Amino acid sequence: MQVLQTAKHMDALGICVDIKLTNENICYDDYSLLHFFNITRPADILYHTDKTKKPFVVSTIFIDYSQYDKYYRQGIAAKLFRFLSRDSIEWLKATARYISGKDNLMSLSYIFKGQRKCITEILKKARFLLPNSDAEYQSIVESYNCSTKYMVVPNGVNKELFHGVNEIEKDPFMILCVARIEGIKNQLNLIKALNGTPYKLFLIGKAAPNQSSYYKQCRQAASSNVVFIDHMPQEKLLEYYSKAKAHILPSWFESTGLSSLEAAAMGCNVIITDKGFAKEYFGRDVFYCDPASPESIFTAVEKASKQEISKVLQNKIFTKYTWQHASLQTIKAYREVINK
Repeated sequence: MQVLQTAKHMDALGICVDIKLTNENICYDDYSLLHFFNITRPADILYHTDKTKKPFVVSTIFIDYSQYDKYYRQGIAAKLFRFLSRDSIEWLKATARYISGKDNLMSLSYIFKGQRKCITEILKKARFLLPNSDAEYQSIVESYNCSTKYMVVPNGVNKELFHGVNEIEKDPFMILCVARIEGIKNQLNLIKALNGTPYKLFLIGKAAPNQSSYYKQCRQAASSNVVFIDHMPQEKLLEYYSKAKAHILPSWFESTGLSSLEAAAMGCNVIITDKGFAKEYFGRDVFYCDPASPESIFTAVEKASKQEISKVLQNKIFTKYTWQHASLQTIKAYREVINK
């Protein structure tokens, strides 16, 4: 969504943008610069930066999976991961997906260099980093001793679509969680928190790749007040956002949480994890929960369901966190790189 919406709004501003998958052939000479997304998959980026001297920027989307991987993942992997660093865990997961045929590995040098060395190499070569928050950049600096210039490009909402429907009465017992179903999003603890309560929990999203066993756990744990709905287009989400009193992402880590922004724009009270960078976006205008504690999750839901809807948060979203604003920030970074 970040890629698609950024490209769409830059195109509207007269910037010629093509979206390419990492495994597509690219004629680099057709472009003034390259823009990569997701530093935590460095093999996808290195494949291209090793083939061209074109300047590039990176939307880092730096998510720390290590707490979940070390302490809450199940099976043999969980026992092994407790003794490994974050970068070692990511290297092992990427290599295992490649060997088992579940994923491509664009740059085979990644296997020999490792996660940390590859990320460090990309950070040094990049002309600009475009994190979603200052907190994200500081985390990168602390992790990789990075000194590359950066410009914050916040995530946003499509304000033409998510503009609030104030005349619809909110259901105080309707709780949404819009996200892929996977361990890092922590739906299982959310289910445990709301099972058998008066709240109706709607989990909207598909199971993430390689997360079928976790999805099965969630289905088996859920009581009758939990509803699973497959992924749906954003236009169809409007009906659910309009009626629900609150939206929750009790993740083990969030950089922002796009669905949290969309829910806030639609007049929902928002509950988010206290892990990650989302506090920079939401401040004191939302309810925070500890993802490890179903009791904390339930308490936050209870508070959000009783609290009046925050117009302050809704206005903040429309002022600071839209894809139009994100595109303008991105273009500023592009121009600085190209002018040099």
